[in-house]
Parts: sequence; C-alpha cells; structure tokens
Amino acid sequence: MSVPATITRLGAARSRARSERARARTLPQSWPLIALLLLGAALRLSTIGLQSFWYDEAFTPVHVIHPSLIATMKTMAHTENSPPLWYFIIWAWTRLFGIGVVAMRLPSAFAGIALIAVAWGIGSELSGRRAAIAAAALATFNPLFVWYSQEARTYELYALMGGLALLCFLRAEAKPTGRRMAAFALASALALLSHYFAVFLLVPMALWLLRRRDRWRVTVPAIGAVAVVGIALIPLLLSQGGHGTQWIGAWPLASRLEAIPQYYLTGYSGAPLGHGIELLVALPLIVGFLYGLWRGLDAIESRGAWITAALAACGVLIPIIIIAFGFDYLAPRNLIAAMVPVTGLLAVVLASRRAGRAGAALLAAAAIAFLAICIDVDLNPRLQRGDWRGVAAVVRSPAGVVPSAATAGSHTASRAGAPAAAHLLATVHLGSAPLQYYIPSLKPLASQRTILVGEIDEVAYPPLLPTAGKPPLPGFHLLSKHDVNGLVVYRFGTAHPQPLTASRLRYDGLSREAAEVFVAPGSGYRT
Repeated sequence: MSVPATITRLGAARSRARSERARARTLPQSWPLIALLLLGAALRLSTIGLQSFWYDEAFTPVHVIHPSLIATMKTMAHTENSPPLWYFIIWAWTRLFGIGVVAMRLPSAFAGIALIAVAWGIGSELSGRRAAIAAAALATFNPLFVWYSQEARTYELYALMGGLALLCFLRAEAKPTGRRMAAFALASALALLSHYFAVFLLVPMALWLLRRRDRWRVTVPAIGAVAVVGIALIPLLLSQGGHGTQWIGAWPLASRLEAIPQYYLTGYSGAPLGHGIELLVALPLIVGFLYGLWRGLDAIESRGAWITAALAACGVLIPIIIIAFGFDYLAPRNLIAAMVPVTGLLAVVLASRRAGRAGAALLAAAAIAFLAICIDVDLNPRLQRGDWRGVAAVVRSPAGVVPSAATAGSHTASRAGAPAAAHLLATVHLGSAPLQYYIPSLKPLASQRTILVGEIDEVAYPPLLPTAGKPPLPGFHLLSKHDVNGLVVYRFGTAHPQPLTASRLRYDGLSREAAEVFVAPGSGYRT
C-alpha cells in the first residue's frame, strides 16, 4: 500500500473518531430516558381530557372535596376506601387549579411520567443500562400505566410510590447507608399512604433487608418508622371498613384472576378486544422471556430477576391467598404497583446480555404492541370510559334533539309550551356522580316525595331489560332514544304532567340495577 493511501486512511479514521467523540459529547448517556420521558408525556398529556369522568373520578369533586381540608379528610374517611395521600394532594391541587377534568387528572399524569424515570432507575439497579432502557420503555407504553395516568384517582400515584420504594430498596440492599435507608423509609411510607395494598410489597422488602443482622443498626430504625406509619393508618382503615367494595365480591374470582394479566397487557378496558389480541400482545414478551432464560442470565441479571420475581409474586399472590381468610379485596387495579416489579423482571430477562439483538427486537415489538393498544383506546369509544359528558349534553337538550359539539356544554331552553312540571332523570348508580358533575344543578329526589312530572329520561348501560323503551307510566310516550357511545338514553314525555315518586322509578328503569333519580334543572320544579 502506498504511503499517500495509508495517510488518507489514517486521516479518515481520525475523522471518524473525532465525529464519534463529538457525538458522545453532544448526546448524553441518558438520551434514551429523555426521549422516553418526552414520548410518555406526549402519550399521556395529549389526550388527557378526551374521555369524560366516570363514577369514581366524579365522586371526588361532587362528594369528597370541600373548601376545608379537615372537612375533606372527614368525608374521605366515611366515603372512600383509600389512604389519605392522594386526597390531600388533590385537595391542594384543586385549590389552585379547580376541578376541571384536565386539572384533576394532571397529578396522575405527572406521576405516570415520573414512573418512567423510576423504572429506568430500577432497571439500572437490577442489571445495568440495557435493563434501564427496557424497563423505562415498558413503563412508557404499557396500557395499564397510561390508563391510570389519565384518571383522577390514587392508582398511578400508588404505582409511582411503589416503584420508588422498590428503587430505594434495591439501592439500600446494595449499600445500606443511613441516607439510603431513610430514603427507603420515606418512599415506603408514601406508598402506604397511597394504597393499603402497598403492604404486600413492603413486608417482603423489609424482611429481605432484615435478614442481615450486621445491618440492623441502619435497617431496624428505618423499617420501624414505616411500621409506625402503617399502625397509624389502622384507625382510618377500620373507619372506612371496606366502604364501597361490595362489587369486588360480586365479581367472580376466576374472572378477576383472568383480568390480572389482561390489565397489564391490554389495559383496564382491554376486555372487549378479546383473548386473541391479548395473546398477540403477550407473544413477544413470552417469547423474549423464554428466549432470555434459554440463553442464560449472568450472575447480576439472575439476581435481579429473582428479586423482582419474588416481589411480584408476593404483591400478586398474598392478596389472593388471604381471600381464604375472608379478606377479599382483590380488584386487579389494586395490583398496579405489583406490575412495577413485573416490568423490572421482564426488562432484566429481555434485555439480558446473552439475549442480544433478538431480545431487544422482541422488547421493541412488545412496546409497539402496547402503543397500538393505547392508540386504539384513544380512537375507539367502546374501549373508553362511559361518555357521561355526552349523556349530560343529551339530557340538557330539548327532547329528540342531538346536541352539536358547539352546544354540548351549555344549557338549552325547555320545549316551547312545556308545562311547568319536573323533568326527572333516572340513571344507573354509576351515572349519578358523573351527571351531578356535568350538571351541577342536578338534585336528588327523595324516595317518597311526590312531584308533578312532565318528562322522564332513563339512562343505562346495555344489556337492557326487555321492557326498555316502554313508557314508565300511562300517558307518557317515547320522545327520543340516543346511543351515546354505548350508553343508552330513553326520553319520555307527556302533555299532561302526572304526580310521581322517586321510588316508582327505582326499579322500573332500563336495567336490573336500582336507579338513582334526580330533578333536572330548569324544569319548573324547586327542590
């Protein structure tokens, strides 16, 4: 080779090296985390107000939040079934930003975005940068985490605090300094204050830390502090007494167990997609997991996999086991924090060194499948929360008229010539709080109070009774029927208003569920 050619090649090599060093200087090692945080924020914030409030969300601004924090906490203790942290946050937040749908969901969205960074930290502690990227990617696009990032309830905060406790546990376990144990104690206390099910993750973490007697000087005070917080919550737990959890026992256990993996793979509302789609989403995760195990894990990866597998098993199996002792609070959404170690386990195995590019490709396929589910939820009303905002717009419009987007948020005038009689609205229980939220002047009607009624609107979810669409009283006739993205509204009217009590409509609605009866605003009746 000639000297000039050699010089030319050396120059090209030096140029490439300089370019690589320049890219290394301009592109930080954390650039995947930054990119995933931006994608996660876009996914959560861009459609945060798309769906209307459903019952649990609307119940908080309608019944729980008061101008006084003390009054709010007292109401929470008698009407809710969760610890106080989220209610304190949402009370303070609404003092500043109001009770709008977007405003009340923003704390959950911020928690969901922060969970991506926490998942990165968990993956890094478990087995390094590859697992960090994998865990953050799964947390970014997972339909369950995205769903609860757009819900004004405690669940995404619980997932964040549970994940933060896991991260602090891993760091304290590796190097149990006083500062790290204090961080674990704080994160664990916040997790307990977010959801009672945190105890199923924290107890095994505490036992793991206590296994080393030579570390008791720093571990015992920290775990003792968490125990004090847990004990302090017992009076509140007893006061709440499982309020509003009767629906859990009425949900067959087999169906709930089936829903646990379904929630993780296709989200809270993924059931209508069917098992075929669920299996399709699970396929790259299952294949990648088995492939990673087949190729083998190194010592660090194996240890991280065992820790996360043990914690995930405790978080899921203990609530199932205690059902045999009469404590049945197993709702799949209560296991959302247990899905964080599940995510860590998947990340460690799929991103293991020996799994290589095949594992990375399967991980990418799983992330794309997750993203597709999230997009489908945004586009498909049957996968969304019930459209109570749309129902409110219908019942506020003149009967037989479908409101336009421009008029959906405003009150409309009564029909010309309508008698000065009450306009009643009978809805299934899950519609009571949302309709009171979207129609603030809606007032409940006492069961035995008799009033003069000129219009009756009935709202329910399918399946409906065979008598659906038949007038609730002689002299009434069907004015209009509306299908509001799955919710059905029948509107009945009469030219001759009749006396009626709320109890008359309680069980004569569209479904077998007892109806909640309200007096609509502007109907000529004053409660």
